[in-house]
Amino acid sequence: MTSDSPPTGPLLTDHLRHWAATRAHQRAFTHVDFPGPTAPGTHRSLSWRALDERVRAVADGLLRVAAPGERAALVLPQGLDYVSAFLGCLYAGVIAVPLFTPELPGHEGRLAGVLRDCEPACLLVTSAGGPTVAAFAAEHGLPEVAQLPVDELLTPGTGRLPSPAPEDIAYLQYTSGSTRTPAGVLISHANVLANARQGIAALNPAALPVTTVGWLPLFHDMGLLLSVAAPVTGGFPSVLMDPVAFLEEPARWLRLLGGCPGAISAAPNFAYDYCVARTDEDTVDELRLERVRALLNGSEPVRGTTLERFAAHFAPAGLAPEALCPAYGLAEATVFVTSDSPDRAPDTVHCSAAALAEGRVEPGAPGEGRTALLVCGPPAGQEIRVADPATGAVLGPGVVGEIQLRGPNIGLGYWKKGQLSADCFGVHAPGEGAAEGGWLRTGDLGALHEGRLLVTGRLKDLIIVDGRNHYPQDIEETVQSALAVVRRDRLTAVGVPAADGAGEELVVIAEHRRGLAPGPAEAREALALARAAVSARHGVRLADLVLVAPGAVPRTSSGKVARAASRARLTSGGFAAVEAGR
Repeated sequence: MTSDSPPTGPLLTDHLRHWAATRAHQRAFTHVDFPGPTAPGTHRSLSWRALDERVRAVADGLLRVAAPGERAALVLPQGLDYVSAFLGCLYAGVIAVPLFTPELPGHEGRLAGVLRDCEPACLLVTSAGGPTVAAFAAEHGLPEVAQLPVDELLTPGTGRLPSPAPEDIAYLQYTSGSTRTPAGVLISHANVLANARQGIAALNPAALPVTTVGWLPLFHDMGLLLSVAAPVTGGFPSVLMDPVAFLEEPARWLRLLGGCPGAISAAPNFAYDYCVARTDEDTVDELRLERVRALLNGSEPVRGTTLERFAAHFAPAGLAPEALCPAYGLAEATVFVTSDSPDRAPDTVHCSAAALAEGRVEPGAPGEGRTALLVCGPPAGQEIRVADPATGAVLGPGVVGEIQLRGPNIGLGYWKKGQLSADCFGVHAPGEGAAEGGWLRTGDLGALHEGRLLVTGRLKDLIIVDGRNHYPQDIEETVQSALAVVRRDRLTAVGVPAADGAGEELVVIAEHRRGLAPGPAEAREALALARAAVSARHGVRLADLVLVAPGAVPRTSSGKVARAASRARLTSGGFAAVEAGR
C-alpha cells in the first residue's frame, strides 16, 4: 500500500475512478498468457486510467442493449476482457452474472441451467468466442439474446453513466453446487466493497507492497474477490493467469508469486498437493518465494497434512510457514469470512475423535484417537456464532453446530428462490427479536475455540452410522493415505441407505490412478485394506469401496468433489465400477 489518501465512496466503481485519477499510469491489471506448454508467459497490462476507459466503454455498450437492473452474463475466457466486462456492468448498473465459456469440460449442463435461470438481457463475449456461445445456446434451446463482444468496445462515450445505490444488486454469484443445485446469490454493491475491505484488513498488508496473483477462475467467488474486487478497493496491482495454464504447469503460478512483492493468492487443497506432486527439486531450487505474503486455503475444512507438505516442499525456495493461511468463506457471504493471520504459522487443534463424533471439541496432545483441525482465524469485520441445526439455539464455545454469520458482506438472498432465501437469510434464534438483525445459516458445521473458528464439515455431507457422526473428508483422507491405487483428492465418502433399511452405511467412491486397470482381485484387496484403515481410525465399518475410472467422480465448477451428485449417481447405478464384492 502507499501513502495516497484512500477513496471514500460507497461503491467499487468509486474506488476505480479514484485510482484512475490518482495513479493514472501505474499498472493495475496484468494477464499472463502461456500460448504453449513450454512457452514463457506473455504479459499484457492495463494502467488504472486505461482500465477505467475500457470499463466505461463496456458500460456505454451495455446500456445500448440492457437497462440498469437487467442481467448480463459473462461468457468469456479469463483475462483483461473479463475484468473489463465485470466492472463495466457495475458502471452501467447492469447486474453481472460471472460465468464461463462452453469449453469448460463437464459443466455444460451447469452453464445452460444458469443461463436459463438468470434470464440475461445480453451475453458478454469475445468476438472470437461469440459463434461458439451462440451455437451452445441454440443447442440447449436457450432464448436468443444480444451478444456484446467486449474486445470490440474500446472507446468510452461522452454520456453520463448511471449511479447505482449501495443496496442495488451488483452481481449474481452462483454457488458451486457442491451440496445442491447452484443458486444465484444476490450480492449488492455495498456487500462486495465491504467484503473486499474485510479481506484486506484480515491480511494486514498496510506496511508492504502488495500484488494479488490469481489463477482461480473469475466466475468463482474467491477468484472474483481476490483478483478483482480487492485490488480495485485497495489500489494495488493484480496479476492473472488462466486456470488451465496452472493445471498444465503449476510452477507457472509459483514463479509469478516469486516475482511479485508481497504476493497474496488463494487455492483449494488439491492445488497445494498438486504443486508438491508436479514440482521437482530442480524447479524448487529456481523459485524465490520469500516475498510471498499470504496463500489462503479456504477448502472446507482445510487439511493440515496438505499445508505441512507444501510448506516443507517449498521451504528451500524461502517460503515462510506463516504465509500459509487457513481460511473460511462462502458465496452467501460474498466470500470472505475468516482467515488465520499471515504473521504466524498455522495453528492446529488436536481434538478427541470420539468427542468430535458426539459434537464436542476436546483439545489434547496429538496422537491416536485425535482429529487435527486447523484454526481458520477470527471473524473479519463480521459476527459469527454456532447454533444447533435443529432448534436454532445458540451454542457455547467448543460445541459443534451450524456456523451462522451476520455482517455488511452478507448477500441479500437467492435469485428467484424466495423460500430458500427465507430459510437461509435473516434467521433468528429462539427468543431473538427481529430488531436485533437476522443471521445467515451457512449449512457448514464448526465450533468456536478461543474466539477462532474451527470448521468440521458440511451439514448435508455429514454421515451418520449407528448414531455417530462421521465427516466425509476425514474418511477420504484415511482411504487415500492407505491405498496407492486411489487418485489423491478424487474420491468421496457418502452415506447410503443400508441394505436392511435401518439407517445409513458408509461407502467410498474413488477414482483409480491413471495407467492402472485394477481387476476384481485388486479391487477386493483395496476394499480389505480400506476397511481395516477406516475401522482402526474411525471405528466404523466401510460397507463398500467403489473403484471408478479417472474423471468419473463428479466435481463442481470450482474443482470441489460434488458429494451430493456422487451419492445420487451411486444410488441410481450410474457408476461403472470395478466389482469388488462386499
